[in-house]
Amino acid sequence: MELDAKIPDGPIEEKWDRHRFEMKLVNPANKRKYSVIVVGTGLAGASASATLAELGYRVKTFCLQDSPRRAHSIAAQGGINAAKNYQNDGDSVRRLFYDTVKGGDFRAREANVYRLAQLSCNIIDQCVAQGVPFAREYGGLLANRSFGGAQVSRTFYARGQTGQQLLLGAYGALSRQVASGGVTLFTRREMAELVVEDGRAAGIIARDLVTGELERHAADAVVMATGGYGNVFYLSTNAMSCNVSAAMAAYRKGALFANPCFTQIHPTCIPVHGEWQSKLTLMSESLRNDGRVWVPRKAGDSRKPSEIPEADRDYYLERKYPAFGNLVPRDVASRNAKEQCDAGKGVGESGYAVYLDFRDAIKRDGRDVIERKYGNLFSMYQRITDEEPYTTPMRIYPASHYAMGGLWVDYNLMSTIPGLFVLGEANFSDHGANRLGASALMQGLADGYFIIPYTLGNYLADRPYDAHDKTSAAFTEAKEAVQGRIETFLSSTGRRTCDDIHRALGRIVWEHCGMARNNAGLDKALTQVEALEASFRQDLAMVGTAGSFNQNLEKTMRVADFLDFSKVMIADARARQESCGSHYNVDYQTEDHEARRDDTNFAHVSAWKYTGEDEAPERVIENLTFENVKLSQRSYK
Repeated sequence: MELDAKIPDGPIEEKWDRHRFEMKLVNPANKRKYSVIVVGTGLAGASASATLAELGYRVKTFCLQDSPRRAHSIAAQGGINAAKNYQNDGDSVRRLFYDTVKGGDFRAREANVYRLAQLSCNIIDQCVAQGVPFAREYGGLLANRSFGGAQVSRTFYARGQTGQQLLLGAYGALSRQVASGGVTLFTRREMAELVVEDGRAAGIIARDLVTGELERHAADAVVMATGGYGNVFYLSTNAMSCNVSAAMAAYRKGALFANPCFTQIHPTCIPVHGEWQSKLTLMSESLRNDGRVWVPRKAGDSRKPSEIPEADRDYYLERKYPAFGNLVPRDVASRNAKEQCDAGKGVGESGYAVYLDFRDAIKRDGRDVIERKYGNLFSMYQRITDEEPYTTPMRIYPASHYAMGGLWVDYNLMSTIPGLFVLGEANFSDHGANRLGASALMQGLADGYFIIPYTLGNYLADRPYDAHDKTSAAFTEAKEAVQGRIETFLSSTGRRTCDDIHRALGRIVWEHCGMARNNAGLDKALTQVEALEASFRQDLAMVGTAGSFNQNLEKTMRVADFLDFSKVMIADARARQESCGSHYNVDYQTEDHEARRDDTNFAHVSAWKYTGEDEAPERVIENLTFENVKLSQRSYK
């Protein structure tokens, strides 16, 4: 099987404009004849639904929650990148492009990343027009701050609530289309199966989470914007309802899963505080603008931070990376925190934390300035830890946060199933082996507002409308498959809860496929996951019925998919015999413990094809070419 990314010819600066001109169009009168399903109402899904309906398409939009406003995009705190160069500090579209490719350790497609950098400026204009309350300078211009992996200030923000404010903008646009009839909104629905007919995406089977009813929905195209798979680790910064089930449904129907081992570990998370904790809370990366990361110089130093003099503090990121300091990319900051804690310099009761200290910033700028910038984040930290971060340094430790991997898509954001488009975190396309901070919101909105309206039209232009009927054999077969799966789960009479199994899976994956991996550990992890999956099938405790509100069944279906997905993730990590970005195989590191890439053998995308239940997936490669960025050892020193 060969993967055709459909990257346009010509200079990289002209590819997207040329491609937009060359794509086929659907005239306004015909747009009303086509129906589109959008699964997910985060930034990518909400912006896509609103934009497609604005163009005239008939849109059905599905979300897990009781309102699109509850999508996980609301949790993003720090900001959104754009190459506006308002600070006049040397930023440009090309610099944002370069920083993103370098930050992803040269494992992303150049053409996709350049398009993202180009569209970043349009996103800010769109959101300002919607009324998103970005922070402003005294004179009224939009303010910017710095984020990891960049030496310019290009991150637009709304205090520590940027994701929430951007989502409210997209939600407002979506609500307008719901009110006008352009969008039919289905809340409390979960995509249980993708329907493929004659080799094309034809619709979905959705489960009503309140009544348990299975619904058939046909459309001329399906757009998936269902987020990432970070909850495979159980403990993560993701909302507990975030899952991989929709992606796995598509994977089993022929969509390839690309780079599943590329998972972001975020360095500024509130540390784990108990055995039975169910999720973790993120402290925005924006805090690293003013907070200084440090540990005691001497291992085992248990003094309070206020009692440790300057001479006994090790600001290790500033020491090791003087050019970027505390603003190194997330993967570098995370690995260094782990290294300090493994050396016995960690702080707090567990020893798995480092300090993020604002003492010097408060002394320099005053508490009122820091409070204006980060006040809501400081309040959140205090509520969770009962510690006051203005006077006592925050304690942070890395945690699972974002999925760079996802379903494989071409330049048009279409998967290997014709008619199935994948947006935002659910696809793999823009971040390579590590995502720079403040780029997730940028990708989601670029995909939804500015890319899918063109590429979807190009697909539909030569397709008949209403080509799929929900009463067809393909829909009947898909619905029966879901019913059979549910009945199998409900027939289980074991003693282990799905939460118990999910927690055990998270420990396995975090230990062996988290911040650091090695070949022996990955082999062990696969064996352990297979044993855990056997326990899941034989000893699962189930309650409730299919035709009712049953959260136990919801979770069980998601855990089953996490178990299946983890085997693909581990296979991908095992196959990639190098270290790059967030994939850090300790068998491949430089003398100073940085990631050592192998560009000769692994400058490619690893996409995995489903071959059957309990069968090993097949690896398919898309080679990456670098014509505009020179491959080099990534350095932030």
